[in-house]
Amino acid sequence: MAEAADIQGTHPSPARRWVRRTAALLASAPLLAGLVQASAAGPALAAEQTGVRAASGSDGVSVAVDSLSPAAPTDGDTVTVSGTVTNNGRQAVTDARVGLRVGPELGTRSEIDTVARNSTDLDGSYGTPLDDDYSTEFPTLTPGVAEHFALSVPVDALDLGGNGVYEFSVTLSGETSAQPWEQVLGVQRTFLPWQPDEAGTKTRTTFLWPLVSTSHVTAETGSNEQQTPVFRNEDLAKEISPGGRLNQLVALGGDLDVTWVVDPDLLASVDAMTRGYEVRAADGTTTAGRHQAVAKQWLADLQKAVADKEVVALPFADPDLASLAHNGTDFTGSLSQLKEATDVVANTVEPILHVKPSTDFAWPVEGAVDPAIVKVATSAGADKVIARSDSLKETGGLSYTPSAARPVGGGTTAVVADARLSTAFEGDLTKAATSTAAVQQFLAQSLALDLQTGKERSVVVAPQRTPTGSQARAMAEALTALQGGDWSQPQDLSDAASARPDAGATTTIPSRSAYPSALRERELPHEAFEQLARTQDKLDHFKAVLSDRSRVVTPFGRALNREMSTSWRDRADAARTYRNGVETYLDGLTGQVRLIDKSETKLSGRSATIPVTVQNNLVQDADHLVLRLTSTNPTRLEIGGEAYQEQPVSVSGGHSQSVKFTTSANANGRATVIAQLYTADGRKYGAPVTFDVKVTEITATVMLVIGGGVLLLVLAGYRMYQQRKRAAARAGGDEGPGTGEDPADGPENPQGPADRPTEESGAHPRAGDPEQASDPGADTAAESADPSGTGERVDR
Repeated sequence: MAEAADIQGTHPSPARRWVRRTAALLASAPLLAGLVQASAAGPALAAEQTGVRAASGSDGVSVAVDSLSPAAPTDGDTVTVSGTVTNNGRQAVTDARVGLRVGPELGTRSEIDTVARNSTDLDGSYGTPLDDDYSTEFPTLTPGVAEHFALSVPVDALDLGGNGVYEFSVTLSGETSAQPWEQVLGVQRTFLPWQPDEAGTKTRTTFLWPLVSTSHVTAETGSNEQQTPVFRNEDLAKEISPGGRLNQLVALGGDLDVTWVVDPDLLASVDAMTRGYEVRAADGTTTAGRHQAVAKQWLADLQKAVADKEVVALPFADPDLASLAHNGTDFTGSLSQLKEATDVVANTVEPILHVKPSTDFAWPVEGAVDPAIVKVATSAGADKVIARSDSLKETGGLSYTPSAARPVGGGTTAVVADARLSTAFEGDLTKAATSTAAVQQFLAQSLALDLQTGKERSVVVAPQRTPTGSQARAMAEALTALQGGDWSQPQDLSDAASARPDAGATTTIPSRSAYPSALRERELPHEAFEQLARTQDKLDHFKAVLSDRSRVVTPFGRALNREMSTSWRDRADAARTYRNGVETYLDGLTGQVRLIDKSETKLSGRSATIPVTVQNNLVQDADHLVLRLTSTNPTRLEIGGEAYQEQPVSVSGGHSQSVKFTTSANANGRATVIAQLYTADGRKYGAPVTFDVKVTEITATVMLVIGGGVLLLVLAGYRMYQQRKRAAARAGGDEGPGTGEDPADGPENPQGPADRPTEESGAHPRAGDPEQASDPGADTAAESADPSGTGERVDR
């Protein structure tokens, strides 16, 4: 192995040079012999050696760097590297040695990318080995067995040069039975950011800390005054519980200088949990949520974390701007949905976090933009769009990465996040080795960017929207090292957006055809926005008949915002299920105000009243309705003297109301009648009720018979009257002086009792519009006194 004097930048003594050359000759002897044998044996032996290399090379022996501390060393530090070496091949490795090597300074950001891509490639260079004092040996590496190592080296022993990023490698050397000489069998390359001197100008770095989740709340609410929300499941409770993803983001972000980017829907959902909530089970039933205490603690921790920090609020439920721009603008009201999602932010974020948020920023998915996306993003009031440098690519030939702010016309500023830094923490970072690699690559890119020029610049890092717990921990580790370094200083997003743009930086939004096809395939389809528009139209129709519209408009309005959420990407089935659930529930509520079915009605006279019953199973009153009763055969049956008649309807919550219509029969037979509810603007409401009316009109013969009967009754009554009068006169003559005249000959006592009319004439007055015996009361109470179930509906 090389001595410490062999490190780059030093000059070994003549004696050491002689020792090194001798050792090199001895080490190369077996290799030369192998080459001679390969030449003699031909292709067969070459293939055998290739197979041995594959068995014990990067695929056979792996090196994992699980930690590197400090991530960005300075003068006087000791660098500690730990990890594992694993023999994944079929042959044992003997005389194994794990050592450290320092490679050359990487002058450009592209060189860093190249090293990262080839971090385990055995065909590349490994760098200069350090002294054996900074290595560890394993006599034998058994196949399938992982061995742990930990090496420490003073930073002075690394003999690094000036400020820069250096390749730093951990190698595994050893022998196999097929190749019995020392060789490098495994390598893991990483980076050492080195900034011993105070930077002349520091990069102003803005790191976005996203607090975004999926949609958890349905459109359904309780029938109580508080309108208890109904959650789809308890997934949100898991995320905010200790150890959960959102819990870790809050705990880690509180110690960092970051700009918080929050979804108001997430805040509103957790806030609703603190006051009680219901959870929808798979069988359709609801149960009481049990995580109020967890929700309260998470909000308290978040309030503390964001105090005195910049908070950027996305529109409610984080709508997918690209999907809306490409697939939704053809549908009426889609842009209004975005406007409503923006307007509701002010009354959501500040009351919960006690921090006034900025609502000037729009954030398309992965920062990919085109003219349609920018137009939609700014339509709701935002004048700053967070883009990314792999979308808004540089075409001006600048030799350095320009500042983030770019004026793109129309008073809009594109805040271009750096793509390399923003994507550094994607992928599976659950393993310590991948997490450490991400941290070191992020720091290396950041330092390389700072060293590009002496100009002071503002750089924005916009990571993935929903980082996992392991990704969040890696982000926090990198930020802690970055904010402890000498080449960067934190900056708020609003300051980065208002910084002076670099001359020559790209300001032209790419065309629509340049939008990545991989992102377009994940967008919400046209069908999603078509269904959203249909549901909105149904909601507008329904709310027109309500006395307290806010009970329905608010929960359904927020549910419609959630239907456009970015979180539905890659979850098409779940998105469709959510949309169907919202529309179905709205249909169910709308159907709670309806007409009661009616059987055949019989009319036995020229005129009568026909009752039609309207039922309201909602917890609130339904008004502004008009009930129209129409005769399909007005020549036989008229309604109110016309073909149809309309009457206004107002029904109390949980009640039924009977509305009566006057009918006139012109001929015998059946006439079909249609009852239909309408809203005040003349639109049909609900399904019609159709029934038959059977007319049995009274004939002329029957009228004659009845008239004759009446005449006989009158004559009989007159005769009885005369008889009673004569009897009364005779009784008076016996008691007093008579005149000799028969009382029946004339009215001797015109004021006597016999002249008083009887109180009952024997005939009943006939109503002009008789009601039918089956007519219900004008107002019928609810059929059940039990407490109402979940929702606006009254359970019967």
